Formats: sequence, C-alpha cells, structure tokens
Amino acid sequence: MSADQRAVALARAAARAADKALAVDLVGLDVSGQLPLTDVFLIATGRNERQVSAIAREIEDALIVDGAKPVRREGRADGRWVLLDFSDIIVHIFHEEERTYYQLERLWRDAGVIDLQLPEAPAAAE
Repeated sequence: MSADQRAVALARAAARAADKALAVDLVGLDVSGQLPLTDVFLIATGRNERQVSAIAREIEDALIVDGAKPVRREGRADGRWVLLDFSDIIVHIFHEEERTYYQLERLWRDAGVIDLQLPEAPAAAE
C-alpha cells in the first residue's frame, strides 16, 4: 500500500513551508502500510527552540491555506519536539538534540521514503 496522493501533496507543501523557515534534514516517510491512522510522516529539524516553533507556524499556515486543518498540536510551547497532526500527515519538528535522541527514521526504517521535490541547496562557494 502506498500513501494517498492528497497526503503526499500535503507533505510536499509542508516540506516547502519548512524549507522556507530554514528547517534542515527534511524527510518524508510513507507509513501507510504500517499505520492505519495516517499515511505520511514528515520529519524536520530546527536548530533552536525558536526556530522549531517558527517552522511549526509556517507549516500550519501553509497547510491551512491548502485546506488542511490540524487535528492536534503538541509541544509548541517547549519548542523541542512539535507534533502537528493533520490526519493524512503527521509532522514532527525536532530540535537537533531530540532528533538525534529519538531517531524516528531508524524506528520507521521499513517505511518508504517520499520524494519531497524540494529544490537542491546551492553548492557552497569554494
């Protein structure tokens, strides 16, 4: 089974919003075969608490424009691990330390990776 097209489209929109807010290490995972509750996990990292919260706000604003409403929000006040549940997708925004500690990609390593279709980062000047 693979993720619903709507869920993939929302994940890509959320990834673009996260990228705009300078999130790093964006990963989309197709968990539709393992979880009956959602199709996609989007995982992103912010470098500090303020950035984690800003990424969450940017994603939420972008998906609301796309017609998705969050069912649940957790962790925004602390800015260490924010979870945004949009039903079709669940977005995990981690502080660097929490991302390293929890290693969701390792836990869900059997899930397929979704091409988020983000532009490549420009190469560093030499």
